[in-house]
Amino acid sequence: MSKKEKKKTDSNVIVIGLSFFMILFGLGMWGPKSLFVAPITSALQISRSLYSITDTMRYVATAIVNIFFGTLINKFGAKKLICAGFLAFIGASVLYATTQHFVVFYLGGLLLGVGLSWTSSAIVGYIVNKACKKNKGTIMGLVLAANGIGGAIATQIVTPFINTPNNPFGYRNAYLVMAGIFVVVFLIMLFFFREPISAETGAEEQPKKKARGAGWIGIEYKQAVQKPFFYGACVCIFFTGMVLQGITSIAAAHMQDRGLSLEYISIVLSVASIALSAFKFLNGFMYDRVGLRVTITIDCVAAIGVSVCLYFITASPFGMVLAMIYALLKAIALPLETVMLPIYANDLFGEKSFNKVLGLFVSINQVGYALGAPIINLSYDFLGDYKLALILCGMIMLGVIITLQFVITAAQKVRRKVLKEAEAVQAE
Repeated sequence: MSKKEKKKTDSNVIVIGLSFFMILFGLGMWGPKSLFVAPITSALQISRSLYSITDTMRYVATAIVNIFFGTLINKFGAKKLICAGFLAFIGASVLYATTQHFVVFYLGGLLLGVGLSWTSSAIVGYIVNKACKKNKGTIMGLVLAANGIGGAIATQIVTPFINTPNNPFGYRNAYLVMAGIFVVVFLIMLFFFREPISAETGAEEQPKKKARGAGWIGIEYKQAVQKPFFYGACVCIFFTGMVLQGITSIAAAHMQDRGLSLEYISIVLSVASIALSAFKFLNGFMYDRVGLRVTITIDCVAAIGVSVCLYFITASPFGMVLAMIYALLKAIALPLETVMLPIYANDLFGEKSFNKVLGLFVSINQVGYALGAPIINLSYDFLGDYKLALILCGMIMLGVIITLQFVITAAQKVRRKVLKEAEAVQAE
């Protein structure tokens, strides 16, 4: 390895490390956001339904901003977007800590959505795709696994402030502490983060068979949107986000409805959070070893298993076992919402359209997020439980598995054709 190549590699290793740090103290710090719901609504005497619109604002902002991700990243680069994202986090935290009106929480939700657009899955996908020649799935999974670790750390940081005796507004101090952490991270990224240096995977380096974990030349975005399998992928990503977000948003309430104690439910959720970090890494590693088709099939089967476990949960020893199985299956399935989005964009459409396709996929996923919880709770309002909704969620994920098989097959045909043409041009 030449000195120039070593310098490039060392620089990219630092960038990947800082990306892990970004997820740890960015996305991870917002992990225990649900802990704030009861204290805020109680202290300010507002309904939870009014407060829940904060999350709707977050998802709407993320969906809209990510539509333009490809344009923004090409114009401003990763560093400026990441720094802007942490400024948005600071603004959201300060608003949450100081406002006494629920409408201002909506503005904070918008800022949070903007911040997450530039500091989570999309930006990590861009960085890893540019900085790494191979094992992209493994590295992506490793970086995004910081989310679960960060969530566990954040929970320990904010809980003592939220539970301050005789202070119903203790949550405000928690948000101010978060704002301080975001300021520190902003300064670290500002002074130490450098743009990733392209790994420059050329056409001659493309694996001829079963390319896994490596980039390929790809097709232009204008070509991508003309392919029927592009829309098949979009539909699958939308329904995946809707189902998984919907199920996870009601899982604790459903288990409580079925008779499990809050203490045991908290243990189940903690296990799920820890397991998620491990399975995000393993999901990327598995993609690099066995490819897209096998990986998404395992993830989607786990998502179906999540619905099945929740459907049959009862206040019995068997029900408690099912709840713990749910925690593990949830950890296997949730990378479909994060790690797999950049992998979809890279594997199905390649380098030329990666940034624009990734931004669109994240936006579509966020729209699914926004609709998932309201739809599944509507079922509860009409029927008194979530059982029918859980059955439908399982059926939808079965449809996603089947549809993705056709999507992957069609994409592989295009990939083989493009690589064959690239090889022919190189041989001339």
